[in-house]
Amino acid sequence: MKIEDMIMISVDDHVVEPPDVFEGRLTAKYKDRAPHIVHKDDGSDVWVFEGRQMPNIGLNAVAGRPPEEYGVEPTAYDQLRPGCFEVKARVDDMNVNGVLGSMCFPSFPAFCGQIFYGAKDKELAIAVLRAYNDWHIDEWCGGAPGRFIPLAIPPIWDPELMAEEVRRVAKKGCHAVSFSENPEKLGLPSLQQPHWDPFWTACADEGTIICLHFGSGRGMVAPTMDAPMDAVITLMPIAMVDCAADLVWSPILRKFPEIKFALSEAGLGWFPFFLERIDFVYKQHRAWTRQDFGDKLPSEVFREHVVTCFITDPTGIKNRHSVGVENITWECDYPHSDSTWPRAPETLMSELGGVPDDEIDLMTYKNAMRLFRYNPFQHIPKDQATVGALRAQAVGVDLSLKSHGGLHARDGEGIVTAGQVARQLATAMTTLD
Repeated sequence: MKIEDMIMISVDDHVVEPPDVFEGRLTAKYKDRAPHIVHKDDGSDVWVFEGRQMPNIGLNAVAGRPPEEYGVEPTAYDQLRPGCFEVKARVDDMNVNGVLGSMCFPSFPAFCGQIFYGAKDKELAIAVLRAYNDWHIDEWCGGAPGRFIPLAIPPIWDPELMAEEVRRVAKKGCHAVSFSENPEKLGLPSLQQPHWDPFWTACADEGTIICLHFGSGRGMVAPTMDAPMDAVITLMPIAMVDCAADLVWSPILRKFPEIKFALSEAGLGWFPFFLERIDFVYKQHRAWTRQDFGDKLPSEVFREHVVTCFITDPTGIKNRHSVGVENITWECDYPHSDSTWPRAPETLMSELGGVPDDEIDLMTYKNAMRLFRYNPFQHIPKDQATVGALRAQAVGVDLSLKSHGGLHARDGEGIVTAGQVARQLATAMTTLD
């Protein structure tokens, strides 16, 4: 297959919410209490909700910056590439990257709406959360029909409300919802508990896939606080093995035969060993651990229910049949620092040597369409959806790098550590006077 003939759908990108998300979406009772942007004296922009200041608006949204300025910045809209928060500019950036479709995780609410979960007034919280989902579906995704896969965030403090919201947004065409890879770390019941059953039931009924994004429960995983950030970044996808093990040994996959999960930003390379290991554990230990998968192996059940997502993963691609080609999806991670934008097609094709065209199509777009109930070809002819056709539309898109300062620029040339970044994030969470 030629690069220009590929069709690419990314199931993990990120949106930096513009300041007007909630305008006109709340009743008079709540509109003056909605999250809003405050421009601070230091030049940063922050979201404020119930008197709390949210982490910086562009958490790692570094697309278009020189690599030496990557980090947990930017902290202001004028430091961001417009494609982070403007729909038209995002489509331009997708076109220049040859990407047809994109599913965008939230930024300031956190991956599964933890900000709203932490609200003191839960009536306000559910009103704001629904307004956010409506903005995401109607304005962000609706602003470019056929280019985005809608993704909702759930009111994680109440499983019945979660089920209600899943059913509500499904009527609007949204069949993906973000949830925590480890809710116990958020002070909620674990995946092992029946507490979540109303939510699982609604997702199974509506054909809604549950996306478990790295960092949506535990946050940053660091060996030690003085470990280099390189160690933290190395662990990001591999650390999702904890979630995978928790999920496969939970009752969920056997209790809800129609349910689907996606392990977002989890990579592929470690899955073959993981699947071998869970089968060994089952055969070796089931007599005393009392697990029962009936006439199936744990690996078979896992493949039936769990979708894998990768950015760049030559080892995983080589071992794709061990993972299950029908469950593999691709992700760009725009605008974060792991992203291969704007050369994603070239990067991916360099890893696809020897892979048949039909399997490339499954991994780059067909699996995403099927699993996320997304059909861009209702809006865009297939021959206009290829890398080559989209790039032909990207006339005048500026790809020059633009400097805005950054962690190194502020703190010198020393190695960036996990503790340094953690302190920077903690500072961003301070309460406003």
